[in-house]
Amino acid sequence: MDKPVCVVVGVGEGNGAALARRFSDDGYATALLARGLDYTTALAAELPDSKAYACDVGEARAVGEAFAAIRHDLGEPAVLAYNAGSGVWGSAEEISPAQFEAAWRVNALGLLLCAQQVTPAMKAKGAGAIVVTGATASRRGGIKTAAFAPAKAAQRSLCESLARRLWPAGIHVAVIIVDGVVDLPRTRAAMPDKPASFFVQPDDVAANAAWLVAQPRSAWSFEIEARPFGETW
Repeated sequence: MDKPVCVVVGVGEGNGAALARRFSDDGYATALLARGLDYTTALAAELPDSKAYACDVGEARAVGEAFAAIRHDLGEPAVLAYNAGSGVWGSAEEISPAQFEAAWRVNALGLLLCAQQVTPAMKAKGAGAIVVTGATASRRGGIKTAAFAPAKAAQRSLCESLARRLWPAGIHVAVIIVDGVVDLPRTRAAMPDKPASFFVQPDDVAANAAWLVAQPRSAWSFEIEARPFGETW
């Protein structure tokens, strides 16, 4: 296939779908990864040269199998957009050890496993990009983010380690710190009194990711923030 390949990890309605659409519009063949196939299969049918893959990013074997299939079907990835980042909400007294580990597996271990899959070909080519959807929780631990914040902090630290290692090889590693509530049907339903300007728009997060991928190497950004003007900070 002549098109460059973008792998979007963690595709659901919201940022994942917006990333897939944006990179497809920009001329990429897109691989859509999620635990299940129902949503991603329907989305892939809307996008040219796109395919859905089921993958639990916290399991090394599943990640290896998914990326082997991507290389066979579409080619070596030029861009990895890592959007997997779910977590449980609760205090340290409320969460279980299993929930703590699960948050770390999705946010940090999954990123490591996926980065290890794309790095060799990117290094051989001397070009590539890994863009990660982060969160403000990576910078501070709230009472109810005893599982989520440490997982996002580990993810951000891993991004920094990857950037220091891979930038000299021509691979742009960057993280988007999302500070705000993403505009989703469920968040709108939970906050019916909030205006549209309150929410982070997924298409705009995806535009930031595309901008990072297109940055000239002499002025790469490692970390940017995506925050609606009304968000307190």
